[in-house]
Amino acid sequence: MNNSFSTADLCDVHAKEDYFQIVEPLFKPYGGQINFCGQITTLKTFEDDVLIRAVLEEKVENRVLVIDGGGSHRCALIDYELASIAIANGWKGIIIYGCIRHAEKLAALPLGIRALHTHPLQSHKRGHGDRDLSLTFAGVNFKTPHFLYADADGIIVSEMMLR
Repeated sequence: MNNSFSTADLCDVHAKEDYFQIVEPLFKPYGGQINFCGQITTLKTFEDDVLIRAVLEEKVENRVLVIDGGGSHRCALIDYELASIAIANGWKGIIIYGCIRHAEKLAALPLGIRALHTHPLQSHKRGHGDRDLSLTFAGVNFKTPHFLYADADGIIVSEMMLR
């Protein structure tokens, strides 16, 4: 998968299809890569980054991690260290229904990151969470085998790879 796509163009072609969803515009860009896409891996955790670290330490190709952090604004789930681990292991992007920290450092990294907000406090280390569940937030159902496309116009999710 490459980053030479436009979500607006993909919407023009596919928006009426059953396999195509458009994410509500809740997320702000924080990583240095504005356009990114890949197959989804899902993770549900609340104010705890232990499982996030474990998943990002896996070697992958063309994957995007979608994290349901419950929309918490009480701590950050992704920071510079975790984003650096993601890059080293081939992750293309991270969507966080929650917060990040180290925003200035993240902006310099070649990784797509979308989150609700920033927060300076790091998350807990309890090891709670679930992987590869169907997640629902921002008006979309995120599932592990589906595909995500993000650019400056928005985020879309599809059951199949789009061209």
